Amino acid sequence: MAHETSGGFAALAFGLMVAMGAAQAQAQVTGSIFDPPDPPAAAPRNSHPLMAPQAIAAAEANFGACVANMWPLAQAKGVSRRGFEHYTAGLEPDMKIMDFLDSQPEFSKPLGEYVDMLVSERRVAGGREVLARYKPIFDAVERKYGVDRYVIAAIWGIESNYGSPSGMGSRSVLRSTATLACIGRRQDYFRDEFVATLQILDKGDVPAEHMKGSWAGAFGPTQFMPTSFQRFAVDFDGDGKRNVVDSVPDVIASTANNLKIDGWEFGKTWGYEVQLPANFDYRHVDRSKRYTLAQWASLGIRRPGAKAFPRPNDTAFLLLPAGSNGPAFLMLPNFSAILKYNPADAYALAIGHLSDRLRGGGDFAQAWPKERALSRSERVEMQTLLIRQGYDVGSVDGILGQKTRSAVQDFQMRTGMVPDGYPNVAVLQKLRN
Repeated sequence: MAHETSGGFAALAFGLMVAMGAAQAQAQVTGSIFDPPDPPAAAPRNSHPLMAPQAIAAAEANFGACVANMWPLAQAKGVSRRGFEHYTAGLEPDMKIMDFLDSQPEFSKPLGEYVDMLVSERRVAGGREVLARYKPIFDAVERKYGVDRYVIAAIWGIESNYGSPSGMGSRSVLRSTATLACIGRRQDYFRDEFVATLQILDKGDVPAEHMKGSWAGAFGPTQFMPTSFQRFAVDFDGDGKRNVVDSVPDVIASTANNLKIDGWEFGKTWGYEVQLPANFDYRHVDRSKRYTLAQWASLGIRRPGAKAFPRPNDTAFLLLPAGSNGPAFLMLPNFSAILKYNPADAYALAIGHLSDRLRGGGDFAQAWPKERALSRSERVEMQTLLIRQGYDVGSVDGILGQKTRSAVQDFQMRTGMVPDGYPNVAVLQKLRN
């Protein structure tokens, strides 16, 4: 559901998407969970004309008029004139948000450390507690929507630490979305979020005083963006309101409905940790190459402990999120459903892993490699050096997407390295030489 999260985890999520080359356009299409990522060709930090100091000042001075001018958009979405005037009266921008909007924090931890941090023993214990406490609700939701309760609980836990006040955010969703709809470089995106917020308030689904969330407008235990709320939220407790803040049944069912619409296949898992054979052909490490589990097995891929694949005809792609020295995974369609919720591999892996832990599973068999991640400047340097080698990596922006990874893989093959396509320090050092 392309939402946002609050506080530090919003920044964490966005940093992971940037650092790991997630499919940012996907979040724009799905309307998903964390900070709405920039388009693939986003301008570098502070270079967008709408982020210039004079443009910010002018937009701030025009804020009242900008909000008033959005009445036709709100009216077209069914917002009453009385409601519009009530909720926008005296509304002022939250200018601190501009610092968040254009910040690009540095993330130096490798993916595995983030996954381990998110799937903590405390979070596992908390998830088992909510699963037990709300078992009748999970039972009913699972019957109606066909979405695994453990993945819903995992999303709840990672998004907001099971609804803790610090996890859900404390900013006014109305004020945040209005600010971003009128000031800064994301105005087109956030006009829809602002109008959707007005719809929620005007209808009374969530009390105005409870519409608190992240700086970018995500709210509730599973952090819905307002437009995601409009698409996915359901009234499961039958009180006539779709309250994804205060009603646990509505929270659980709305999250399940989101995953169902995004393609969750009931009775199936998100993926399998696997082990690769010696002399494996790493050209198969490509998201576009989806084979049946039986075909992967014919290539020598096995599950740890020689466990069988329950459904050998299921299709999957091979993911090496930390390169050939880390865990390997065969990812099934349910992994893609989680990615639609937030398009960052680290997030989707954490959700999948936490759901397995809540079900009673253990840690990954293969440990994450002990190596540092590339800094942003090093990622930019890598892309620059690959271009000098004749490769097309797209924009030199430090976002290591598929073009960069394909270039890395070809460079590794040409230079005798393990061609896993993983852009690490060793590859950068080889490029420098």
